[in-house]
Amino acid sequence: MIILRNIGLRRGSKLLLQDANVTIQPGQRLAMIGANGCGKSSLFSLLLGELVADTGDIEGMTKLRIAHMAQEVHASGMPAGEYVWRGDGALALLRDELQRLEQAGQFDAAAAIHSKLEEVDGYSAERRSERLLQGLGFGEGAPARPVSDFSGGWRIRLNLARALMTPSDVLLLDEPTNHLDLDATLWLQQWLQQYPGTLLMISHDRDFIDATCERILHIEQQQLQAYKGNYSEFEQQRAERLANQQASYEKQQRRIAQIDDFVRRFRYKATKARQAQSRLKELERMQALAPAHIDSPFDFSFPAPDRSSDPLLRLDDASLGYGGRPVLAGVELHLRPGSRYGLLGKNGAGKSTLLKSLVGELPLQAGDRVCGEHCSIGYFDQQQLEALDLQASATLHLQRLTPDAREQDILNFLGGFNFRGDAATCQIAPFSGGEKARLALAMVVWQRPNLLVLDEPTNHLDLDMRHALEVALQAYEGALILVSHDRHLLRNTVDELLLVHDGRVETYADDLEGYERWILSSYRQVERNEPAAADGSRKEKRQSAAAQREKLRPLQKDIARTEARMSAVEAEQAEVQTRLGDTAIYAQERKRDLAALLEREAELKAMATQLEESWLEQQEALEELANS
Repeated sequence: MIILRNIGLRRGSKLLLQDANVTIQPGQRLAMIGANGCGKSSLFSLLLGELVADTGDIEGMTKLRIAHMAQEVHASGMPAGEYVWRGDGALALLRDELQRLEQAGQFDAAAAIHSKLEEVDGYSAERRSERLLQGLGFGEGAPARPVSDFSGGWRIRLNLARALMTPSDVLLLDEPTNHLDLDATLWLQQWLQQYPGTLLMISHDRDFIDATCERILHIEQQQLQAYKGNYSEFEQQRAERLANQQASYEKQQRRIAQIDDFVRRFRYKATKARQAQSRLKELERMQALAPAHIDSPFDFSFPAPDRSSDPLLRLDDASLGYGGRPVLAGVELHLRPGSRYGLLGKNGAGKSTLLKSLVGELPLQAGDRVCGEHCSIGYFDQQQLEALDLQASATLHLQRLTPDAREQDILNFLGGFNFRGDAATCQIAPFSGGEKARLALAMVVWQRPNLLVLDEPTNHLDLDMRHALEVALQAYEGALILVSHDRHLLRNTVDELLLVHDGRVETYADDLEGYERWILSSYRQVERNEPAAADGSRKEKRQSAAAQREKLRPLQKDIARTEARMSAVEAEQAEVQTRLGDTAIYAQERKRDLAALLEREAELKAMATQLEESWLEQQEALEELANS
């Protein structure tokens, strides 16, 4: 049991927690939520012992094995697979000790290490590491590639795999789905459902929380509020509590009116597709839950586009790819005003390739890309964050897009994204990842696009900002094409699903829940097929390794004895050379001593030559036997 009692914590001048209390039972699965900057990551640092609370105590952590997901990994030449299995520190120590003993010729001691490795299933470490990497979307051959080969987002995935590899009683995960696609998110969801320890997770992905957690810790007004149930149940409980308090009543009524208006318009024109019907039910449910977000600092919308074309953009019999190698072929896609597509597909299937081709960043290899006369594209991907000018303010970023805009209009607009006061006018260099993502989205909205192309727009965004984005996209009048691992956002903002698979882009006939069942069933099928083969393979590997060790052991012992004799001969040769260097040995009265020394020198030289030849023969025999 972990108990946080009367915790107070400041970072600089900012008060994060004050008299915060919570009890975490063994085996519980908790999601920690709250606005960006409220102290979630700092609380993790407290639990890890990296920070000390200003006041209060934490009990129950001393004897627990803790695994956590680091947010950074330094470039190194270590193979990715080894980097992951070394997350199991005890296993890594055994493997390193085994290597040291075998190199020193201490084979009897090494045999004991081999037994310990068998006890902890150490011989399957590479296989387990490879399975984790495969589940998280790494391609074939990735385990052998050095860590330095991978970009920042992929290194975060390596850290996640390393945390999952680490034996633990408590698992701390900070935004584990941020750099995952939907398929990898579903795989991780399934893995965590089987985790036997205590799970404490920071996440802003509500569907992921619903599937993996049974309790919510909400940091609100410097307190830790505990709620039983998953995120959907938390949202309902909080909505009821805030509604009863009549907090911000007028803002609540405006939001409900907006949702009512949208539901009426949507009900009128979308009564056919199962995907649309599912979305309509979610929208109606949102009306009752609106009070849960009435204190959100975000309030923005997409202005109606000035002009439009029909179609806005189309791809005709297009082949897409890089360097002459097609990734997708025969692509037919017509984007009209009001089109709302969500893209599904495994990592590497070509979703980002399709988006880059649509916006014109990647030339077609064949076919046609036809852009309407009044097509205005708003494109968001994670590279937009890297393109921000860290020395400029949020206001200046928008002024550069529209130099004629009034500064007050810009400030009013940025306020809807919670950039107020100094946050709007000072340099953005200190901004967090979430704040940079909000600014990049604000720049897209500001340009009044009539075609939105969004590639994982929710990374780094907290739940309130995700909700505000969802509401804004629902009312958006232009065309939308969206890639996201956030199933809730997909479910509530798109009308049609496209599957990118096997080099094609095709309409996906089922709904999002159907896709989820398909992906999870494919993982379960692999699990069912693998254990028998894996157990057999593991057993065979152990038996083969044991037989090989028995076969090599006599030769290894002979080599060790030969090396010991060579060392003794070398030591005696050095002693003889020292005595021959003494001028006294050449005196007339010591002729017999000199003759004996010279005779012994010749014997030692012959012995050294013979031993060296024997050692070379033994090494050659060992190499042949090892390769046989």
